[in-house]
Amino acid sequence: MGIRDVAEHAGVSPGTVSNVLNRPEKVSAATRAKVEAAVRELGFVRHGSAATLRAGHSKTIGLSVIDIGNPFFTDVTAGVEEVASDLGYAVILSNSAGSRTKEERNLLVLAEQRVRGVLITPSDEDPTRLDRLRERGIMVVLVDHPAHRPDQCSVAVNDIAGGTTAVTHLRSGGATSIAYVTGPLTIRQCIDRRAGAERALGGAELRVIEMAAMTPRAGQQAAAKMIAEGDLPDAIFCANDLLALGMLRGLTHAGIRVPDDVALIGYDDIDFAAASAVSLTSIRQPTHQLGRVATELLLDECDHPDTHAHQQIMFQPELVIRESTR
Repeated sequence: MGIRDVAEHAGVSPGTVSNVLNRPEKVSAATRAKVEAAVRELGFVRHGSAATLRAGHSKTIGLSVIDIGNPFFTDVTAGVEEVASDLGYAVILSNSAGSRTKEERNLLVLAEQRVRGVLITPSDEDPTRLDRLRERGIMVVLVDHPAHRPDQCSVAVNDIAGGTTAVTHLRSGGATSIAYVTGPLTIRQCIDRRAGAERALGGAELRVIEMAAMTPRAGQQAAAKMIAEGDLPDAIFCANDLLALGMLRGLTHAGIRVPDDVALIGYDDIDFAAASAVSLTSIRQPTHQLGRVATELLLDECDHPDTHAHQQIMFQPELVIRESTR
C-alpha cells in the first residue's frame, strides 16, 4: 500500500497526501482531515529511514503510557529502559493522556519508525489498533492492563484485590462511611479499584466522586466539593496517590485533621506518599518490576517468535500503612 492508494481513497492527488504527511501547514484543514481519515481507514504507514528498511526493523521499542506526569509511569519507564538498554535497545516514549485519538497518532509514528515492538497501557478496551500493529509484525505487550486473549502477553496488578485491601483496612480502623475519589470511570484501573472497594463493603453503600483527572489539583477540588456539601465520610479511598495528596492538602487547609477526623488512603505508593506532611497510607504496586518484566516478555517474543510462550502475569498489590490511617 502506498501514497497513491491513500490519495485515491481520499479523492485527492498523491502530492496532496505527501504534503499532509510532510508539510501539513500547506494543506487546508478540511483536506488534511480527509487525508488523515483515509490513512486511518487504510492502516497506511509511510516508510522510515533507508537503513531501517534494509534491516526490516530498528533497535528501538515503543512505550505508550496514559499519563506521563504520574510518577507511577516514571517508575515503570525506568524498569523498561533498564532492560532495553542492557539488550542494546532504545526506548521511544509517548503519552496518550488517556486520548484514543492521540494514542492512535502516537502508534502510527512508532510504526513509521519500524520499532521492534510496543509496550502500551491502552486508553480503552478496543484491541483494533493493537491488532494492526501485530499484523505489521510489531509485537505488543500490555502494561498495567490484563490481556483477555491467549495470544497476547500482559503484565498487570490485581486492582480489584487492591481496592478490597484498601477498604478492608479502612473498615478495620472503625470507618463506617467511606468515599471513593476516582478519575474517569472509563479507565480500567479506576473501575477495578471501585469493584474491589464495593466487594469489601459487602453491600454497604460506597460514595463515589468521579473527577475528570487523577492529579493533585483534582484531589483538592474533590476535597472542596465534599467540604462544601458538609457531609464528610469517616474515610476516603483515592484511586491514586496524586488524588490522595491533593485531598490531604484540601482537607488540611480547611482545618480537617487526617486521620483524626477523616482517614485517607491512596494507591500506587509513589515516593511522595511517604514524604507528605502526613505520611500517606497507600496500596503499593511493583512499578519497576512491571516495566522490567514487560520488556523481557516483549523482546523475547521479538527475538524468538517461534518458541515464545505468551504469558499473562498478574502481580498482587501490598498495603503500606502510614500516618494517614493510624
